[in-house]
Amino acid sequence: MSTPFNTHEPKHYPVVVIGAGQAGMSMSYCLLQKGINHLVIERNKCVGRPWDEERWDTFCLVTPNWQCQLPGHHYSGNDPDGFMLKNEIVDYLNEYNEKYNFPIMFGTQVTLLEKHDDTFFLETNSKQTITADQVVFACGTYHKPNILPFHKGINKDVVQIHSRDYKNPNSLPEGEVLVIGTGQSGCQIAEDLHLANREVHLCVGPAPRVNRRYRGKDVVSWLEQMGYYKTTIDNHPDGARAPFSTNHYVTGRDGGRDLNLRVFAEQGMTLYGMLNDIKDNTLYLKQDLKEHLDYADNAAKRIRESIESYIQENNIQAPVDSNRHSDYTPEYESEISIEDNAITSVVWATGFKPAFDWVNLPIFSEKGNPMHKRGISPVDGAYFLGLNWMHTWGSGRFYQVGKDADYLSETILNKAKKLTTAKQHAETLEF
Repeated sequence: MSTPFNTHEPKHYPVVVIGAGQAGMSMSYCLLQKGINHLVIERNKCVGRPWDEERWDTFCLVTPNWQCQLPGHHYSGNDPDGFMLKNEIVDYLNEYNEKYNFPIMFGTQVTLLEKHDDTFFLETNSKQTITADQVVFACGTYHKPNILPFHKGINKDVVQIHSRDYKNPNSLPEGEVLVIGTGQSGCQIAEDLHLANREVHLCVGPAPRVNRRYRGKDVVSWLEQMGYYKTTIDNHPDGARAPFSTNHYVTGRDGGRDLNLRVFAEQGMTLYGMLNDIKDNTLYLKQDLKEHLDYADNAAKRIRESIESYIQENNIQAPVDSNRHSDYTPEYESEISIEDNAITSVVWATGFKPAFDWVNLPIFSEKGNPMHKRGISPVDGAYFLGLNWMHTWGSGRFYQVGKDADYLSETILNKAKKLTTAKQHAETLEF
């Protein structure tokens, strides 16, 4: 097929990394350490923009600061057990870039990527063509907000936004707020509104929760001590399904605490089951609220029990459990009127979809998800980095993305050596 690539002599790099977030910069660090010439392409004009502009004002990490372990740039502050606020995350990433001066081309978006023979061709939004021997996709999969088709049944006078665009309670019009989705974002946004004394309606889905602390220690510290974070996807009970599972909801806000929807309901938040449909400004709801609340509680219970077993087996002295537990289940609702409940805004906390339509390579499933084995795709020389459960729980986080980058950099280095040897051999034959 013909391509719109620039006919001028393209700039060639041994390796091109797409994306300059925590994954892209970790990859750049490892390549620099191995002396591999490369270019990082970033669509935004600066480092950390998504963390700054695509999160709400009170956003913070749910993992403690000590887990911020980008290669060559581990957290060194005075609050290792705290949780970075949004501006602190941006500062942490910018400090990383300033520290190593990564070769980043900002404000550049790849609009087409193909492979011809042994070379990757990248067309950019500036109509520049770049070629590479190897390519690393470090741009994640959270590309397009996933707003359910039900939104068409809501009247136009009701403000609808995706969780990516929510900023704070005052950014929404006066009136009651409907939040749809109870992953980490949905629950944290619901709490943000609840703490501001906004009347919140929350559609609850099958998401697990976890206690922030258990018997005197943050649950993350217990799991680290137990070796949980060394579990690989090959040994995970959910196997290949693990990358698509919903994260446990909890918060690092104000030093960290639980997000317990039953407690929220006791305090006045209105809970419903999952959406079944929306027609003529009326929500039709599934009768599965108790099922989802029980699912969340059982997930938290299993984690507590695993920690408790570890405590008992190792004769560890620890204070008693101080978590607040609740069995409260609100009454079921099968349908509600948006207008009658004075709901003036809806926040869709329903996740994202990947958008790799600019990539013309057979490295995605029918649903558009990356296909790989520990980051190595079916196409020789194409890799993924920073994906959820790419190898371990920490693969998509600041904690272990550097280990994955180091692993891939070894693969990249070995291929680069082979390419160099082949080129030298060809030149010898020509001579």
